[in-house]
Amino acid sequence: MAGQARMSEATWRPMNATDLPAVLAVAAVVHPDYPEDEAVFAERLRLFSDGCLVLEGPSGLLGYVVAHPWHRGAPPALNTSLGHLPDAPGAFYIHDLALLPAARGTGAGRLILERLVALARQAQQPRLALIAVNDSSGFWQRHGFREMHDPALAAKLASYDDAARYLERELEVPAPPASPTRNHEEDQ
Repeated sequence: MAGQARMSEATWRPMNATDLPAVLAVAAVVHPDYPEDEAVFAERLRLFSDGCLVLEGPSGLLGYVVAHPWHRGAPPALNTSLGHLPDAPGAFYIHDLALLPAARGTGAGRLILERLVALARQAQQPRLALIAVNDSSGFWQRHGFREMHDPALAAKLASYDDAARYLERELEVPAPPASPTRNHEEDQ
């Protein structure tokens, strides 16, 4: 494990605005072919801070994740502002999970995915969705995601590259608690 971080030395924590320069530095290493402006990350942080986390190690940030509720089958285009989150999203969209090489193979991806599943369920979203790039489809498929073939997404996927894939993972979401019914005897 030389060169790799140990998960005991790295922890996922909420992202804050002061992390954005380090997040951009990680993005430049992990996703050099998919650049996004700092304003995109800042907006996601403002719109859904619960889905924005960083992996911090002893020597600084080792990764980040950005996720938020969004429309099913309509992932936002790369490097674009959202404006607002939808009222009826249909999916919990993982915009980006980026880990520096030192954090890969440490379990950090699995740990944050478990946290994202919990967030999606809490938000009553029946599925996770993402666009897999950099040959990451295998990781996602090992964690229950499956490729969705939709001709309507072809142009958006092509804007990434030929290997980009749209994937979804269905979730069992517990029904929201029923509102309490009043006992008429209590009214008397």
